[in-house]
Amino acid sequence: MSTSTKDGYHHGDLRAALLTTAMEMLEQGEQFSLRAVARKAGVSPTAPYRHFADRDALESALAAQGLRDLNADLSQGGTPPKTVAELAEFGVAYVGFALRRPALFRLMFGNACDDTSDDRVSAAAAVHETLAHAVANVFPEADLAAITIAGWGMVHGLACLHLDGKLPSASADDVANQVRASFTAVFAARTGE
Repeated sequence: MSTSTKDGYHHGDLRAALLTTAMEMLEQGEQFSLRAVARKAGVSPTAPYRHFADRDALESALAAQGLRDLNADLSQGGTPPKTVAELAEFGVAYVGFALRRPALFRLMFGNACDDTSDDRVSAAAAVHETLAHAVANVFPEADLAAITIAGWGMVHGLACLHLDGKLPSASADDVANQVRASFTAVFAARTGE
């Protein structure tokens, strides 16, 4: 909750307010700096430095939130997949997230993970764990690391190809069907040995 004083605004949770403001700026395509975020949040230009050492730290916090949001999308069904078709829905969720939130997706994966940010490392590990658990449930006898990386590489590549306009589609349903067809083609070929 924000309260107004003669000195400006005091936020009950300044860090959360700054992250919300920065996320909005990012997703609206606005260039942001710590000062620009502070200005838009209605706080002093130095206030963000209480929570973020620099812009990189703010971006790392945004990426961590994005990873948590992605993991929530991936986990939405609640039940681990049992078939390739059900596993494909993880791919649909992944690509759908990228297309709904392209600026955040690019921020999350556009540079190396900040391994000094426990929050970001933890959020990335949770996504990897969700994906590995899903793959292990469908392919219990497979080389888990190899097949997880292959599946992630495929859906990440599809997401990037769509974001870059290399695989244009008329609708979200077309994109989802394309992801499902790719999953089926790759994993059916593997299981058809």
